[in-house]
Amino acid sequence: MAESYKKAGVDIEAGYEAVKRMSSHVERTMRKEVLGGLGGFGATFDLSQLNMKAPVLVSGTDGVGTKLKLAIDYDKHDTIGIDAVAMCVNDILTTGAEPLYFLDYIATHKVVPEIIEQIVKGISDGCVETNTALIGGETAEMGEMYHEGEYDVAGFAVGAVEKEDYIDGSKVEKGDVIIGLASNGIHSNGYSLVRRLVTESGIDVNDTFEGEQSFLDVLLTPTALYVSPVLAVKKDVQIKAMTHITGGGFYENIPRALPEGKTAVVNTASFPTPSIFNWLQQQGNIDTDEMYHIFNMGIGFTLVVAPEDEATVHEILKNANVDAYTIGHIAEEDEAIRLTEAK
Repeated sequence: MAESYKKAGVDIEAGYEAVKRMSSHVERTMRKEVLGGLGGFGATFDLSQLNMKAPVLVSGTDGVGTKLKLAIDYDKHDTIGIDAVAMCVNDILTTGAEPLYFLDYIATHKVVPEIIEQIVKGISDGCVETNTALIGGETAEMGEMYHEGEYDVAGFAVGAVEKEDYIDGSKVEKGDVIIGLASNGIHSNGYSLVRRLVTESGIDVNDTFEGEQSFLDVLLTPTALYVSPVLAVKKDVQIKAMTHITGGGFYENIPRALPEGKTAVVNTASFPTPSIFNWLQQQGNIDTDEMYHIFNMGIGFTLVVAPEDEATVHEILKNANVDAYTIGHIAEEDEAIRLTEAK
């Protein structure tokens, strides 16, 4: 028993209990390429088993942002880990990479094993859905850095793609079509504004929002995971560019996938906008164009493909139970992105 360390604010025994609780969740995520088990000083993954000729590793790291405050304030921790996984694996997916493994970092005021278990359950759920192994991580108790009850979650994902299949947007041509995969809500961006608008509105987050879900359930709906449906498309279609629409909305993210001189022309009337965005816009009296600078507005991921592949992509995504829309096309104009509203 490390009583001196406990008096200084670090409970080692609670850490041991947290590791014990999370082990069963981690085991669900294992892949055959993982060497060793949970608890070592370094996590290992055998690339030689991937059956790739020239694998290129793609990595990404991200956090959940202030969406965590809602989870903490309302003591609901079981889905926030999915967000941590999604923010990382959706990013590396844009290169055509298949996510392979994930590591998490949880820093907290005090290790509460039950809460850590809920967080890791969410992380494991996200990893299982994307066939990503959770092979390591760190849980740090830092009472002097965080207020009581607070924690932060971040993640790091690594994927691989054949060098010849790496997607960098260089093959995008005028006339290509942009296909948008539906989001399932706000995902994990813009929550500093969202939380302010919720507070100013005076609503009770447990009240029902347009149906059976509460405001809280809508606000904490985890970020959609696009790995499986997009990799299914990639098997049959040449994807020329992909975008994960996160912070900065349409304006910042879609142009990032395009080569210089190409313009994304997006028709905002071509897809439905989830009602939570309409509610936020009304509460904040926010200009529509600004909303597209902040939020995903109903499209969480985009693909750019040749016109002749459009129907095939829609068929594959429909079979994967993913709502998708042709939301625009590629042009050659002076601006990187132009939004229209053609009914």
